[in-house]
Amino acid sequence: MANLIDLTQSTRKHRHPEKQSRPDTPLLRKPDWIRVKAPTSQGYAETRQIVKSKGLVTVCEEAGCPNIGECWDKKHATMMILGEICTRACSFCNVSTGKPLTPGRVEEDEPRRVAEAVAEMGLQHVVITSVDRDDLSDGGAMHFVNTIQAIRAMSPGTTIEILTPDFLRKDGAENLVIDAKPDVFNHNLETVPRLYLSIRPGARYFHSLRLLEKVKDRDPTQFTKSGLMVGLGETKEEVMQVMDDMRSAGIDFLTIGQYLQPTRKHAAIDRYVSPEEFKTYEEIARSKGFLMVSASPLTRSSHHAGEDFARLRAAR
Repeated sequence: MANLIDLTQSTRKHRHPEKQSRPDTPLLRKPDWIRVKAPTSQGYAETRQIVKSKGLVTVCEEAGCPNIGECWDKKHATMMILGEICTRACSFCNVSTGKPLTPGRVEEDEPRRVAEAVAEMGLQHVVITSVDRDDLSDGGAMHFVNTIQAIRAMSPGTTIEILTPDFLRKDGAENLVIDAKPDVFNHNLETVPRLYLSIRPGARYFHSLRLLEKVKDRDPTQFTKSGLMVGLGETKEEVMQVMDDMRSAGIDFLTIGQYLQPTRKHAAIDRYVSPEEFKTYEEIARSKGFLMVSASPLTRSSHHAGEDFARLRAAR
């Protein structure tokens, strides 16, 4: 076992230019339960080679996911489309922010390259996510559609889970994606409403909630999924209220994981939530009627996504 790689002293400059003038935030020492295997396996190396050979971006790398060693060893990778620069500036996220390299444009051949990688890795279930692209008229919705269609053409037996941006002020864009019929439509609420202004300032809590509700309204057969980070200063009561909001929107699958601070310029960790507290959250969520709940310190939206999808389908 190895401690998480510490990115707080990274020499990469201007990955988050909007954060450079912020004062450093304190770092809390990681508890013993925040541990992962070092990414050194042959499977990890093979996955990395496939991703790089196709010129693709993964959220596993860009967001500094702690589970990258485990997932890539099994050739499970979450593809991130629409580039690697996000037009939002969420204070929790390690993905690069700023102006896209090609404003108003997308890489037309990216869906094909993603589909080729999925086929080469032999994935039975794939997760596709993206950065926010506020510069695009549809927020990148049609690019999601093209990617879904390309994967289905090359790997018709592969189930597809998407983790989308919020398509804020992109009227009707979400309908394009819903109508492409992904097997799972995921959009993370991320945190409780009270913390949105400081943690997710470019987003709107009730807009995100309504997005997931629209999926069920338009296509009740699609599974919906959303996730929360804890350890940012939220209260237990606030988390339970979000659970109630999610159930009112018909969300099937809830994930809850520990927020891990990428750098000193990001939002500070308020506390590390104990494994016992995660277990309590899981029990409460199940009692509220979610079909699936995954809650643990290292739970992430795409972690064990394939296995969870099989259980989700069986639970219906």
